[in-house]
Amino acid sequence: MKHVAPVVVLLAATVFLGGPAHAETEPVGGTHLGERGLIVSQGVKAPPKTAARSYVIADADTGEVLAAKDPHGRFLPASTLKALTALTLIPKLDKDRKVRPSNRAVNEEGSAVGLVSKPIYTVEDLFKAMLLVSGNDAAMALAEANGGLAKTLQDMNSEAKRIQAFDTVAKTPNGLDKPGQSSSAYDLALIARAGLANHDFQRYISMKTDKFPAPKGYYEIGNHNKLLWRYKGMIGVKNGWTSKALGSFVGAARRNGHTIIVSIMRHDGYFWDEVAGLLDWGFANRGKVAPVGRLVDPVPDAAPLPTLPAAPNVSRTSPNPLPTATLGAERGSQTVLHVSIALLGTVLIGGTIWLVYGLRRRPR
Repeated sequence: MKHVAPVVVLLAATVFLGGPAHAETEPVGGTHLGERGLIVSQGVKAPPKTAARSYVIADADTGEVLAAKDPHGRFLPASTLKALTALTLIPKLDKDRKVRPSNRAVNEEGSAVGLVSKPIYTVEDLFKAMLLVSGNDAAMALAEANGGLAKTLQDMNSEAKRIQAFDTVAKTPNGLDKPGQSSSAYDLALIARAGLANHDFQRYISMKTDKFPAPKGYYEIGNHNKLLWRYKGMIGVKNGWTSKALGSFVGAARRNGHTIIVSIMRHDGYFWDEVAGLLDWGFANRGKVAPVGRLVDPVPDAAPLPTLPAAPNVSRTSPNPLPTATLGAERGSQTVLHVSIALLGTVLIGGTIWLVYGLRRRPR
C-alpha cells in the first residue's frame, strides 16, 4: 500500500494536465507526409528527378498532395518567406496609402528595389517591389507600415498558425537568414494556396513587369520568376536564394481550368527546368493517382460566444434583492470549490513526500 498515494497523485496530475506531455501527433496533411524519402502512390511513375532536398506537388483545387519528398523537413526559406509576408499584410494595409521608408529599410542588405527615404511610394508599389524583384528593402518598409518589425513578425507567425503552417517560423519579413527561422515545402504550398484565394496577391505575383516610382519619374522592374516568361499557364508566386538556404521556390500554374502547386527547398543549382518537369508531372497525373496527403484548410474562425443576460445588480437600494437562500448557496458552492482545490494541493504534496520517503527506504 505504500506506493498507492504516488500512483493516485500521478493519475490526478495526468487528468488535470490533459494527458502525457509527449503524445505523438500525426503530421499535418496525413501520415505519409511524415516520411523523409520519395512519397508517391504504388504503381505510379515517379516524378522527374530533382536535386531539391524537399518538394511537394499538389492540386490547388482539391488540396490533394500528389507526390512529395520530405515535405515537412524544416529548412531556411530565403525569399519564399515573402509570400507569407504578402499573405499577412495585404488584407491589413490600404494599398493606396503613401509610405516614407526609414533609413533602416532603405539600407536593408541583399536584393533591393532601390528605395529612397521619401514619401513617393504607395503600399501597392512596395508589394510589387517585394514580389517581383524580391526587394528586401520593400519588405522592411511594409513591416514598418504595419506598425513595426515586432508587430509584423507576430502577425506573420499568427497567420502561419491560422493556415496550419506549423513548420514555419518567421524571424524576418524578407527571408534573410536568421537563427530559428524555418519553413517546409508543405508549408510553402499551404501559403501559396491561401495566397491564390486573394485577388491582389494573385495579381502581384502574375506581373511580369511594372513601373516603379523614382524621385524623378519611374523605372521598370521585372519579375525574377523565370517560369512566368516561359512556362505555359504560369501564375507565379516566389523564388528565393541565400548561401545558407540555397535555392527555394514555390509556384503555381493553371491549365485547362486546373491549378498545380509545386514547392521545392534546398536546391544547390539551377532549378527552373526541374520545377517545370514537376509541374508537367502534376498536370499529367492530377485526378488519376491516389493522393499521398492533403493540403489542409485554414483553421476556421472561432464562433462568437453566446451573450449571457446581465447579472442582477444587488444593492441595498435594490427593490428586488436576491433571496438570502440563493446568496447562501452561491457562497457555499464557492467554499466547496476552495476546499476542493486545497484538498487536491494537500494530496499532491503528501503524495510527493510519500514517494521520496519510499525511495529513500528502498534497499540498496
